[in-house]
Amino acid sequence: MVDVGDTAPDFTAPLANGDVHEFTLSERLGEAPLVLAFFPGAFTGVCTHEMETFEERLDEFTGLDATIYGISVDTPFALNAFREDSGLTYDFISDTNRRIVEAYGLSMDFASMGIDDVAKRAVLVVDGDRVVQYAWVSDDPSIEPDYDEVHEAVADLA
Repeated sequence: MVDVGDTAPDFTAPLANGDVHEFTLSERLGEAPLVLAFFPGAFTGVCTHEMETFEERLDEFTGLDATIYGISVDTPFALNAFREDSGLTYDFISDTNRRIVEAYGLSMDFASMGIDDVAKRAVLVVDGDRVVQYAWVSDDPSIEPDYDEVHEAVADLA
């Protein structure tokens, strides 16, 4: 699993921002600090609440020149519908091929639901050199991150 001090693995994946574009992490380092918010699935209760909480606090993060990206294994089309339905204005990265969650060591199974290889709920803060400066990972998908702690990690980079 990627941890503080590690170089964040580079990746290219579909970006859902109302449209669908290509996103490459190494080409977005000028937007750092980058808050990469991994979540198991769009349109689910805890995930929706988490992404809406990031939206409610978006000005706090953009005020520190940080950029938030939600990341899940949902298709970019589902993520665009999720953005619209939930009133979310930041962008989402689609990892339908599960290459990102595998590279970051953040894959998990919901055995009780028969669903394999979704993203663990995790938040990483990556600096302009692609170094992970903050990492929070939960093996329990019902637990949300400490949003104040994420904000403080971003503020420490400002």
